[in-house]
Amino acid sequence: MVDNSRRKELLQQYAERKPSVGVFAVKCAATGQCWVAWSRSLDKRKNGIWFELRAGGGHGVTEIYPSWKAHGEDAFSYEILEVISEDNPHKLEILLEERASHWREKLGAGGLPSR
Repeated sequence: MVDNSRRKELLQQYAERKPSVGVFAVKCAATGQCWVAWSRSLDKRKNGIWFELRAGGGHGVTEIYPSWKAHGEDAFSYEILEVISEDNPHKLEILLEERASHWREKLGAGGLPSR
């Protein structure tokens, strides 16, 4: 069991960590379908997508939802394709779009809204 001061220290470290930025894919093993997007928080993006899908689809996951409904959650995976480090926000935005486009083409994937 973690004592209270250690718990506070771990929470502080978690809050201060820099989110990973990059490109990810959502894949359906049952159909071979793939969707690619970029995120400024790769660690959190999967949870957001899965939440929307479990809730019955919604903005941003409408392309995925029919396969999710037909094949279930176990058929889906979330894969980080590329982590990107760039301090300039303008360059980062351009780079994220370019890399997501590259991965869509390479994987023959559809797109998702990036966040």
